[in-house]
Amino acid sequence: MTLLWLLTCVAITRAAYGCGVPAIKPVTSGFGCGVPAIKPFISGHARIVNGQNAVSGSWPWQVSLQNRTGFHYCGGSLIKPNWIISAAHCPVRTFHVAVLGMYDRASTSEARHVKKISKVIIHPLYNNETGAHDVLLVKLSTPVVYDDRVSPVCLNASSDDFSAGFKCVTSGWGCINGSTEESPTKLQQVSLPLISNHECQTFLDVNISGTMICAGAAGATSCMGDSGGPLVCHKNGIWTLLGIVSRGHFNCSTSFPTLCTSVLKVQAWVNQIIASN
Repeated sequence: MTLLWLLTCVAITRAAYGCGVPAIKPVTSGFGCGVPAIKPFISGHARIVNGQNAVSGSWPWQVSLQNRTGFHYCGGSLIKPNWIISAAHCPVRTFHVAVLGMYDRASTSEARHVKKISKVIIHPLYNNETGAHDVLLVKLSTPVVYDDRVSPVCLNASSDDFSAGFKCVTSGWGCINGSTEESPTKLQQVSLPLISNHECQTFLDVNISGTMICAGAAGATSCMGDSGGPLVCHKNGIWTLLGIVSRGHFNCSTSFPTLCTSVLKVQAWVNQIIASN
C-alpha cells in the first residue's frame, strides 16, 4: 500500500524561524484577483523538493499559517480581504496568526501583514480518513489592505477548462527533503501537470474522493508544510485557484502525485459561508 501523508508541518520536527514584522504602509486598493503586480517566473522543471525559489512577491495570495511561536505549519490562499482558504486537516486556531506578504521567513526587514484570526470554519463533510472535503475557511479579525505584494487569487469557476496535462503551480514553505524534513526559508514553487483521477488512482492504494484533483507524478511534488497551500493555473492572463494542497506520498516522492481538494467542488459551500459570515 502506498501511504499518504497529510502535508502539514509538525512543530516538534523542525525549528521555528523568528519573524520581524515592521508596520506596513497601506496603499490604494484596486488589485484584481489572480493578477500579481510582480510577475512570477516559472521553470517547467522546478520542484519544491530540492527547491526553486519563487520571485519575491510574485504569489501575492500566499499565506503562512503560524502558531504563537511563529512556527509555519500550513499554507493558505487569500480569496477576499478578510477570508483565507486552507485545508481542514491544518490545526488552525483563533489564537494563531495568518501572515501575508512574506517571502523569506528568516528576514527581519520584510514588510508583512500579520493578521489575527476571528473564525475557523471546517467543511461539515470533511473526512479525515478519506480526505474528502479537506477544506476550511479562516476569517481574519480585520481585512487586508491590498498592495503590490498582497492581493487575492480567483476561485475556479465551472466555465474554466483545465484538463489533464495542463501545467499548474503550487507554492509553499514545505519540506525540500522528505527524509530529513529540511525546510526552506524562502518561498518555493513547483510546476505540476494535472492528471486525471483515473490515472492518479493507479499510483495509490486508496480511494480518491470525488472532491479531489491530482497533479504531479512527473519528477516534482509538494511536501510536509505545504498543506492548505494553492494549486493555481494560468489562463487568459488570470491565475485561478484550482486546488488546495491536501495529501501526498509519505516520503514526498516526486514519482507520486499530490492530492488536492477541488475548489470547484466546494465553491458553493465557500460562497455560502462567506455570505452568511
